[in-house]
Amino acid sequence: MNTSYISKIAGEIGVQSAQVEAVAVLLSEGATVPFIARYRKEATGTLDEVAITTVRDRLAQLAELDARKETVLKSMEQHGHLTDELKDKVLAAETMTVLEDIYLPYKPKRRTRAIIAKEKGLEPLALLIFDQGGRDIEQAAAAFVNLEKGVESVEDALSGARDIIAEMINEHEQARANLRQLFADKGKFKSTVASGKESEGAKYKDYFEWEEPVAAAPSHRILAMRRGEKEDILNLSVNPPEEDAIELLKRLFIKGQGQDSKQVEAAIEDCYKRLMSRSMETEIRVMTKERADAEAIRVFAENLRNLLMSPPLGSKRVMGVDPGFRTGCKIVCLDAQGKLLHHDTIYLHEPEKAAILIKKMCEHFEIQAIAVGNGTASRESEAFLKAIPFEKPIQILMVNESGASVYSASDVAREEFPDLDLTVRGSVSIGRRLMDPLSELVKIDPKAIGVGQYQHDVDQGALKKSLDDVVISCVNGVGVDLNRASAQLLTYVSGLGTQLAKNIVAFRDENGAFTAREELKKVKRLGPKAFEQCAGFLRIRDGKNPLDASAVHPESYPVVYAMAKDSGCTVEDLMKQDALRKQIELSRYVSDKIGLPTLTDILQELAKPGRDPREQFEEFAFAPGIEKMQDLRPGMKLPGIITNVTAFGAFADIGVHQDGLIHISELADRFVKNPADVVKVHQKVMVTVMEVDLERKRVSLSMKSSPGTKPEFSAPKASPGQRPIKPPPKAKEKNTPFNNPFAEAFGRK
Repeated sequence: MNTSYISKIAGEIGVQSAQVEAVAVLLSEGATVPFIARYRKEATGTLDEVAITTVRDRLAQLAELDARKETVLKSMEQHGHLTDELKDKVLAAETMTVLEDIYLPYKPKRRTRAIIAKEKGLEPLALLIFDQGGRDIEQAAAAFVNLEKGVESVEDALSGARDIIAEMINEHEQARANLRQLFADKGKFKSTVASGKESEGAKYKDYFEWEEPVAAAPSHRILAMRRGEKEDILNLSVNPPEEDAIELLKRLFIKGQGQDSKQVEAAIEDCYKRLMSRSMETEIRVMTKERADAEAIRVFAENLRNLLMSPPLGSKRVMGVDPGFRTGCKIVCLDAQGKLLHHDTIYLHEPEKAAILIKKMCEHFEIQAIAVGNGTASRESEAFLKAIPFEKPIQILMVNESGASVYSASDVAREEFPDLDLTVRGSVSIGRRLMDPLSELVKIDPKAIGVGQYQHDVDQGALKKSLDDVVISCVNGVGVDLNRASAQLLTYVSGLGTQLAKNIVAFRDENGAFTAREELKKVKRLGPKAFEQCAGFLRIRDGKNPLDASAVHPESYPVVYAMAKDSGCTVEDLMKQDALRKQIELSRYVSDKIGLPTLTDILQELAKPGRDPREQFEEFAFAPGIEKMQDLRPGMKLPGIITNVTAFGAFADIGVHQDGLIHISELADRFVKNPADVVKVHQKVMVTVMEVDLERKRVSLSMKSSPGTKPEFSAPKASPGQRPIKPPPKAKEKNTPFNNPFAEAFGRK
């Protein structure tokens, strides 16, 4: 392990080196982030998942940097450039950018104008001019005229010398660093419409003549402009004022006012226009893309977490309904464990026949709740079902069906229901989502769930890694019922994976339900390390050992047995009686292997074994009579549910088959910088209809007490000697909901 990594990361995230080292050691031993955060608190000093993930990712970045350093040093040595000074500079480089700047002059390259000039013997002349000692340049250049080498005149010699100087400036480490900073501080995105693309690229209209500082450009606009460029609709450039860049280089390299300095000035202009502006623009594009990707991925991950952690209805017998007019509504009946019992089809244009069939199925299968997908005919289906006079009360609830069709056509669905139609599989998914959103949504590619922002434009590797982290965190945070979980859900449990998950299901199918966690050790290829990592996150309800239903790790069972023995009772008594738990002095059980953080967790688990961190399920219903966009009128106040949160606002389903946009300026009476600070996916809200555009299928909503008014800005009080904090600049017309060219991309079903 590289000890320099440890101290560096510790300083960056503000923790002790010992904490980072503990995480690094545990990761190297194969421990997962959830396991470390939950069961190794003493070792890490109670670092949470966010900090542990940061350490993991930073270790990987630093290892990648070191690997690149080795490659650079090897290349320099092979080509005879390596010196002790260069080696020290390479090893001291703290970022990939600095490293590449050091390497640039020595990097093998194709034949450039400068190389050709050097082959003509003009390097001494270039160095003489670059020195700017006030010599007679033309006289000096005349000595380098050589017809055999292709230098036919003084101007040929000077031109070649300028090419060499231009390359020297382009490869100058400080010049590149200064120019890079200028691009970041004063660079501007400029986009214009490509000739003849005005009609085809109408959705990019806001960017036909657009200019915006690099430093202020938000993630969604950067990605929008890049997408427009990729589709050949927009021409995009990213540069600071040219005169500022050239002046910066002149200040760095011009030493006098003689003819030699004039030659250097000419070389500087050529260098910037031909070499540096292009490479710096490429760098700033990469940098801003990475920044935009990181923000878009953060938004997606946060939305996904909130969706996965949606409250479950729980183990109830559910009817799933995939609504439809022409092809009918596909109906499935599920038992309390989500097993398919029956499927059928009803038609809304045959209401009496359909009502009799629904009522009969609900009575026969003892249905307790009906989940209705929120797609086409959903409101009509909901109204129809609510009008049926059931003998017992049945909850009728709308369920977001985004991604259900993806699941229906997936290998997972085909494997689970090989003989069923796609629509029947979709109905099963809808019903199960109501029972337990997390267990069902893990079967679907997160990108198909509909809570992202420009997910197809960002780095796909980084996106997948982030979303996988979220799914793993949620699955392990909630815990998994070992005897009910699908192979897909088990895949995300700490220490398992695709193959071990399949092996667990196969063992369960062959031997029946697990009765104890210890039986996991009998599963094929599930060794001691995998058992250590997964056991605490797997639950066994009504098993032999009551602790198996809790998040207490088997390695800590002995200390619980000791607590029960010292209290003169059984483990079951400890779990049932608060008075007994209150008498326990945790300090008595501290050892070199277990400390107060873990003991505190154990006591909390004994109080609420296997507690679900998700909120309680609350019934939600859309406004009656508001079923399509034509029913909407400005000023209406309606209940809605947040379906997506983006950088420019949030989208809410109000039951009209078209999500409405709540622009960031309409989220609250106060000024809002980050929409996620106000709302989250699956949150229930009250909104006011501001505008309805039937032609473009857009609905503008507000959550403010007075829609359309300017949000108040409450500036933090300035510290003594600090300038007063000014309110943000007034939003341009381009930022209004209906002028956002990508609003429909996030709100449309």
